[in-house]
Amino acid sequence: MSRPIRAALGLALAASLASTAALAGPQEDARAQNAVRVLTDIQAIPESAIPDKLFDEARAVLVVPDAIKAGLVIGGRRGHGLLSIKAVDGTWSNPAFVTLTGGSIGLQAGVQSADIVLVFRSDRGLESIVNGKFTLGADAGVAAGPVGRNASAATDGAMKAEIWSWSRARGLFAGVALDGAVLSIDDAADESVYGRDTTPRMIFESRAPQAPSGAVVAFRDALEEATATARARRAAEDAPVAAPAAPAAAPAPPVAATPATTSPVVTEPLPDTTPPPAQ
Repeated sequence: MSRPIRAALGLALAASLASTAALAGPQEDARAQNAVRVLTDIQAIPESAIPDKLFDEARAVLVVPDAIKAGLVIGGRRGHGLLSIKAVDGTWSNPAFVTLTGGSIGLQAGVQSADIVLVFRSDRGLESIVNGKFTLGADAGVAAGPVGRNASAATDGAMKAEIWSWSRARGLFAGVALDGAVLSIDDAADESVYGRDTTPRMIFESRAPQAPSGAVVAFRDALEEATATARARRAAEDAPVAAPAAPAAAPAPPVAATPATTSPVVTEPLPDTTPPPAQ
């Protein structure tokens, strides 16, 4: 192959890669914007929100908007989402991009698309995701999450779950079983946002080669806001209720003025100064 032809092919390949990179950014931004929309919509309605206790105590949150059902006979879905973890100081990390695939995930028959939210309560599942694929129900227990800001787990089995799961389909947000679904890091998406050779650990520890776009950072900010709100509500509920103040004493009735008593003036007869008659 002649040198001019090789040069032309090299330029064509470089142009193709540049075009792919240019398209990857908007695609991942759109995914992040949809994840923010899902999280904001769910938390805006008290009756269908993730409970404050779970949100405040969460170690990580994964949002998969518009997970698409693969077939009507064989259950299966595929979706792309964002995963952020909470640091020791309570702040949230920039998100890594994750794919969700797998078998029966317990959604209503006939539903073609649904939003999925996972809340992690321990670090064990997170380590598995960072180091490779992770299967819900096999690598860590997963349970259908309760809804409502003041809701709590009702069974001991649910309390032992390391991951809580919800879905929203046809406008209804409810706990859902996700056993068998597989989570894996979307390396291509991460590299398009954070730079080449970026690992999930680098993202979570803010060591990525390049900063993410504002749309991606907005997902982290939405988690910060939702967590701060949940924490403030819990603190207000746990605050001791001040004892009611004692009612003010009724004012004493006015004392009627006692009329002044005038003492009678006692007069004594004056001594008789008339001289006695002459003898």
